[in-house]
Amino acid sequence: MTLHCQQCNTVLGDSFDVCGEIKSMDSIMCLKVTNDVVVGDTLESKHKGEMATCIYSSLKCHGCRSAVGKVIHSAPPRLATVRSIFLLSKANISCYVLNSSSMVKASTLTFDLRAFRESINEVRQQFESQLDHMLTIKRRLVDRSGI
Repeated sequence: MTLHCQQCNTVLGDSFDVCGEIKSMDSIMCLKVTNDVVVGDTLESKHKGEMATCIYSSLKCHGCRSAVGKVIHSAPPRLATVRSIFLLSKANISCYVLNSSSMVKASTLTFDLRAFRESINEVRQQFESQLDHMLTIKRRLVDRSGI
């Protein structure tokens, strides 16, 4: 899936760099974005709401200069995990879904990721399977060489 500016369809990121969403802020969390996302020079702060006491920069689309999100530089402990993460506003993002070849509003999708433990268990199973396969091949080679 690719993430696009809803105004001009410029590509801003893809699903490989999405690391979740913050439902209370209606934002997609991204580790990386394309060079078409411009980080504002001005540091801003909020005094109310979810971003109270945060210092952040606005993110804009390079193509049309529309606001597409924020990146938090300083935050209270409850938002510490999203410091330096690109937060793309779902209201300003469209998504091109590759397997259905369709463009949809990001607000219609969820970006919850599987639990980290599930991913580790899956990788462990793949690793163990590969190890078993390699041991089988090693035994066959030893049997053929007569050692």
